[in-house]
Amino acid sequence: MFARAHAVAVEAERWRSTPPVSPRGSEPWTDAVVTNATERLRFEAGVTAVASGQAMTQRLIADLAARFVVIQPEAIDDAVVDCLRQVADALQLDRAILWHRVADDAYLAASHFWLRDSPAPVPERLNLAGIPFIASRIETGEVVRFTRIDEVSNVNDRETCLRHGLRSAVIVPMMRNGGTTAEQLVLTFSSSTTEHEWTTAITEQLRLLSALIGQALTRQASLKALQHALDEVKQLRERATEPDAQDQRNLSTTRLRDSRHAENLCLRREVADRLEAGAIVGRSQAIRRVLEQAQQVAVTDSTVLLLGETGTGKELLATYLHELSARHGRGMVRVNCGAIPSTLIESELFGRERGAFTGALSRQIGRFELADRSTIFLDEIGDLPPDVQVKLLRVLEERQIERLGSPKAIHVDVRIIAATHQNLEQRIVKGVFREDLFYRLNVFPIQVPALRDRAEDIPLLVWRFVDEFAKAFGKRIDAISRENMAALQRYAWPGNIRELRNVVERAMIVATGPQLNIALPSSPAVPGKRSVKMADVERDHIRSILEGCGWRIRGACGAAELLGFRPTTLETRMAKLGITRPKQ
Repeated sequence: MFARAHAVAVEAERWRSTPPVSPRGSEPWTDAVVTNATERLRFEAGVTAVASGQAMTQRLIADLAARFVVIQPEAIDDAVVDCLRQVADALQLDRAILWHRVADDAYLAASHFWLRDSPAPVPERLNLAGIPFIASRIETGEVVRFTRIDEVSNVNDRETCLRHGLRSAVIVPMMRNGGTTAEQLVLTFSSSTTEHEWTTAITEQLRLLSALIGQALTRQASLKALQHALDEVKQLRERATEPDAQDQRNLSTTRLRDSRHAENLCLRREVADRLEAGAIVGRSQAIRRVLEQAQQVAVTDSTVLLLGETGTGKELLATYLHELSARHGRGMVRVNCGAIPSTLIESELFGRERGAFTGALSRQIGRFELADRSTIFLDEIGDLPPDVQVKLLRVLEERQIERLGSPKAIHVDVRIIAATHQNLEQRIVKGVFREDLFYRLNVFPIQVPALRDRAEDIPLLVWRFVDEFAKAFGKRIDAISRENMAALQRYAWPGNIRELRNVVERAMIVATGPQLNIALPSSPAVPGKRSVKMADVERDHIRSILEGCGWRIRGACGAAELLGFRPTTLETRMAKLGITRPKQ
């Protein structure tokens, strides 16, 4: 079904790009009238197939993205092969291969592949010298595609393709960093039996698929490295706690110190690996759920509403959504609706003509026009004035804007991501936010968790900020005590990640040695309205710590250790306060 829709879509694109000549031979295409009913129906069917085929591709890649988020590291290789099979099957192709190239290696090495019934085997290595034209495009990160083998201009490239049974192919390169070594991934889909035309839409979807596979493999490598480091820490701890003779106690103390150093080192290494895969740092269930939602919606053009307290990283998540989308080639336009005076917000968003009001000495292009064919991020959307809300509603409904001082409607192709820390439903009740606008924005809401609900991520975030400020201040930090880190995880963080970053920066400024001591803020405030009863406060705090730990009570970084309780004491308090683990 998908392949048939794709074929009709290709034909529709060709038919639309070579329109019939007017019977008079002198009229432009815009004035031509389609008189042939069969051709008209064929064209309309092609346009419908284009939309249907692209939607199916988006759904397939969205499903694969969600699968890669939750899959275990040991299953990623099989998942990549299955992913190649699904896409190749959908496009009715013979083979799909993922190649790796490390540094300046002269070869591409096949790491994952799927073949239908191809007589030509997949070579373990492909010499780039045999495909000089394609190799030059791979070097610059350009996509190479050819429908027929005679479209390959270079003789050497053509002979190599024929030798390996390629009749039609698309080659999608992507750069990524694996640890300390630059690595290039090259994704190829090809057919040895039929000529296959590659539309721009399909090529962009395959480029996005390449990025998703690259992220999954980077995550696999980082988790394996982390597990190796944790195994080393475990071995050092076991040696340090073994009963030994009196003359070896000093050695045990040294080994324990080494184990804590290794623990800090593996956290720092995990931060570095995760920053290679993406700027969002975290391993808790709460942030994994958010990333899964983001990857599902990123490949579409649907409006996204980010909800969450101030300082939780909503703008960072918006950037992540944009970078995963097909619009990533153009920069995302950012607008802080609460920082622009109400008298200027309309002209900032929609633009103005010269003389539109006193002081308007020149034409100004609005942010929506700047974001054409890209993404606009509307931060603090809850602070938008009511009169501007009406105009924004029209943009969402019709994708048209009007500059101040001009009645002419301008069409814009914009993907909208909005964010707010306010409760929009309460603002609707107060009459300061339009209900119809809320429903237009609330297509795909994502609740960004507060830092107190993802305490498991605090060590990773701390080391992320330590490395950032160490470079800025020219200081070297090797360790943070376990007690200090546990105290940071117990704190409520009303200012969320922004507050944590400020606290780490303050500690880095006054640090004088290789071990960092991070002082907690003096007056921890509890955000939002809470009960004044001690039992309710204790219940909320214990529940938030349990959720951040994935409801793990015992063990390192378990809720009991973070709260300073014995596991049995914590279980007794949970029973007394009526705290039970939610059903999955």
